[in-house]
Amino acid sequence: MQRIDLNNKTILVTGSPGFIGANLVIRLLREMSGGTVVSLDNMNDYYDPALKEYRLGLIEAAAKTSPVKHVFVKGSIGDKTLIDELFAKYKFDVVVNLAAQAGVRYSIDHPDVYIESNIIGFYNLLEACRHNPVEHLVYASSSSVYGGNKKVPFSTEDKVDNPVSLYAATKKSDELIAHAYSKLYNIPSTGLRFFTVYGPAGRPDMFYYSATQKLVAGKTIQIFNYGDMRRDFTFVDDIVEGVYRVMQGAPEKKNGEDGLPVPPYAVYNIGGGQPENLLDYISILQEELVRAGVLPEDYDFEGHRELVGMQAGDVPVTYADSEALERDYGFTPKIGIREGLRAFAEWYAEYYK
Repeated sequence: MQRIDLNNKTILVTGSPGFIGANLVIRLLREMSGGTVVSLDNMNDYYDPALKEYRLGLIEAAAKTSPVKHVFVKGSIGDKTLIDELFAKYKFDVVVNLAAQAGVRYSIDHPDVYIESNIIGFYNLLEACRHNPVEHLVYASSSSVYGGNKKVPFSTEDKVDNPVSLYAATKKSDELIAHAYSKLYNIPSTGLRFFTVYGPAGRPDMFYYSATQKLVAGKTIQIFNYGDMRRDFTFVDDIVEGVYRVMQGAPEKKNGEDGLPVPPYAVYNIGGGQPENLLDYISILQEELVRAGVLPEDYDFEGHRELVGMQAGDVPVTYADSEALERDYGFTPKIGIREGLRAFAEWYAEYYK
């Protein structure tokens, strides 16, 4: 592994001020002793753009007391001209691609935006890394690539040839294209398969957030597969810690017996490693919403639950084997769902008061 000192480096984080991107940029602004961090996002309206504006405000506040220069660029990774101009101007040392059209269910009715962002956008970044060599390209993949795999926990050694959504197919495609570029152009790249990320100022389309909004509005929440779902929920701070560590250790460039480059390529899971029953998760969420004063103590939760069947594109279980991440980077996610959902509930009470 090639160690990378991030201090005084120039780093591109795409998908900031998205949920994970904003938290990562704030972490970099706190940790680095100098350098430049460029945030790139198209600020689309897939969910309320006010939330991205709020996160951008948090980044700008952190930048005021940081020795690191922060630059926000509004634009899309699907815009090849913009990407090429940014790489030519800033000569990035490290690139972290968190920009993507997210969401399994949305991909069923809106396939074009997934191809544009997740395939063409990622290709534009790889081409830019090819012509403006970087020390490390880190990119977000997803636990959804495991599709309907029955063997648990999911290992990066498992076959992932049966995606059950277009979103999953685009993420698997990214891994394959990154492998080809690593092999052909010796670009050190690491893909990270994220497992159900949650936390304060998260994405409103994620279950814990949308359920909260429905409960507050007195609406009924739908619990899929009659509650028989298990998810490896991962708190955003754990994801950011994993990404931050991986950024600092790139797959090593070396040649094989044929004298050609062995692809400097790796893929890791980042997941809690403790799949939680969906009904337990919901119960803890409800308790924490009451504790934070978001909902009254006498709220009729049973009257606002509806158990429904499985939805297209969904899988019953996600469960990460994160041993490789611990072996290579000394990190395993640690934050449990009680602590994580408490942080979300307290943030929600503050943000919406």
